[in-house]
Amino acid sequence: EASHIGSNSLETVILIGRNGNSFAVINSEFRWPIFKYFSNRPLKSEFATNFQIVGFGDVGSAWTGWNPYSESNQFNTFVIERAPITIFLDNKKDPIIASYGFGFRAKIWGYFVRLDYAWGIEDRRIQNPVTHLSLGLDF
Repeated sequence: EASHIGSNSLETVILIGRNGNSFAVINSEFRWPIFKYFSNRPLKSEFATNFQIVGFGDVGSAWTGWNPYSESNQFNTFVIERAPITIFLDNKKDPIIASYGFGFRAKIWGYFVRLDYAWGIEDRRIQNPVTHLSLGLDF
């Protein structure tokens, strides 16, 4: 599929939550370089210079067809095959998923490290929180 909402955006709370050849996503993130903020002089530590507290929120979807609510989306149909019977269940999931949370960013031994704690929202229900540890830049 062309897009996987949740694989890197939506802070990976809902891994591969939606698939399709069209997508829309809105990300918002607030970063606060706390040590730089309170320091009155240049910082000598690479860790302290790059350390940030982060708050974020994301919302989006991926779909096949004209719009996210199209019945041709694969997440709307669940198929059970037991020969000689095939059952098609109409799922009616909400195609829009979201996440929100907080985290920390730092540069440790030359690597950018991210630690996030986030809640996913699927079918308008808040999911259990998930902790993510990642290496590399955000975008």
